[in-house]
Amino acid sequence: MSENVLLRLKGLEKSFDRHPILRGISLDVQSGEFVTLLGPSGCGKTTTLRIIAGLLDPDAGSVELDGRDITALAPEKRDVNTVFQNYALFPHMNVEKNISYGLRVRGMKKPEWQKRVTEMLRLVQLEGYEKRMPGQLSGGQRQRVAIARAVVLNPRLLLLDEPLGALDLKLRRQMQQELKDIQRRLGIAFVYITHDQEEALNMSDRIAIMHEGRFEQIGTPEEIYERPATRFAAGFIGQTNLLEAKVVSTDAEGVVLEYAGTRLPARRPDFDVQAGDTVALSLRTERVGFARTPLGGCALPATLKSRHYAGGSMRAVLTLDDGREVLAQCPSADRAQGEIGERVLLSWNPGEAPVVR
Repeated sequence: MSENVLLRLKGLEKSFDRHPILRGISLDVQSGEFVTLLGPSGCGKTTTLRIIAGLLDPDAGSVELDGRDITALAPEKRDVNTVFQNYALFPHMNVEKNISYGLRVRGMKKPEWQKRVTEMLRLVQLEGYEKRMPGQLSGGQRQRVAIARAVVLNPRLLLLDEPLGALDLKLRRQMQQELKDIQRRLGIAFVYITHDQEEALNMSDRIAIMHEGRFEQIGTPEEIYERPATRFAAGFIGQTNLLEAKVVSTDAEGVVLEYAGTRLPARRPDFDVQAGDTVALSLRTERVGFARTPLGGCALPATLKSRHYAGGSMRAVLTLDDGREVLAQCPSADRAQGEIGERVLLSWNPGEAPVVR
């Protein structure tokens, strides 16, 4: 095992009522790394987290922490803590007692745990809130207390199960940055669960996209977004248009595809393709444009069906000649693309449209 690998999941399998939830997943998490498990409801994210925490036993596979197999260890014997979406604060205890609970259970003297609580309150920017009750706090403040309570015990690994899910959009975005800052200051590894793609892209060092109990792709946010490995990964992260096309030819520089009778150059994918294969071309909505003349190296004739003002951007729907509808997102200030019902050219740069399986 690499000296930097803190957590290793090896071939985890889990079924409920003979229905497979995890199908042999494996993952390494480095010390100090922020890894997000991203996927739709029911894909196995929370099951994975509960197995790491020791709250569930896998049917097969193992969990290692610092090179030690902890698969059979009780939750309290693992150097792991968890923050849940509902925060699970003790309602009858004030902030100080909530944060210090684990320290007091371990028999730490009052002057020592009070010092640790002060450090934690400074970390989560809640100095002066020691005597507040949970009911007197906002959602964001309760979330910070839950994080402080989890990290006061200096765990090697912190698990977070959609901890921002109960917050409104504005506060969620604020807390994303605060949570990432806290993680950097602590220097401990976070394994974070969310179904919110923006959250995953903003916060993670690496993202593991889950689908039906498997990892579709594991990579940095940039790798996941710019070079999706599968059709599901391309469609789940961001907004994209997926066009099925035939491979006409390949060479060291790239591939040539054919869609609806038009030949289109594309960058070479990370998997082997042969002439005659069917692939999908991923056109991100913000990477395509339309006008009366071509705007990029690839173009398809289309009809502008509709467009809608959305603040700083304009969302347009175009109909290709085979009837397929494509969504484009352009700056609102650019009003020269065409009129509704007019024939235009949908354009993009080949380097910005990955080919996926």
